[in-house]
Amino acid sequence: MLEKLFEISLAKFFEREKKNIINGVAERNLCSRLGLYLELEAERERLIGYYADVEYNRKQNGEVKTILDGDYKVIRINCDLILHSRGEIISRDNLIAIEMKKVERPEVEKFNDINRLRAMTKKSYDNVWSFDGQTHPEHVCGYELGYFIEIDNVNNFYKVVKISSGEIINSTNGVF
Repeated sequence: MLEKLFEISLAKFFEREKKNIINGVAERNLCSRLGLYLELEAERERLIGYYADVEYNRKQNGEVKTILDGDYKVIRINCDLILHSRGEIISRDNLIAIEMKKVERPEVEKFNDINRLRAMTKKSYDNVWSFDGQTHPEHVCGYELGYFIEIDNVNNFYKVVKISSGEIINSTNGVF
């Protein structure tokens, strides 16, 4: 159901925001516009209590969100766009995490975004932290799906990389 929700939201985004995209508006604006469609579609799917938030960087008790990198170093994060319950539905808090980049951005930024999504979609990290659906994890994890969206506003082209359980599942391309 979440895949369908994302696909419908993305299709509406490209259909309704094409002029905005072609005009080269900021990534933050594009993420907020996609967030509108994502939240509306979640409501249509009866996912009550979920919010699409741009650059949301808080977890329980107002603390800054963190993840562990490959060296077990704690890193502060925020994600371009997330669909979540803001900690209110512990059993299924984190649904979708999205990172977006324009095609002209440096490859290292795209690589870092994909790796962030891989960490955010893991259920545990070598058993150092985990998401059990009953308590909030210390570090951000447990997103059911992650999507990296790369937009080429000059050629009206986009690429979407789908991530789940810390792994890249597939990559698709499209035009708008």
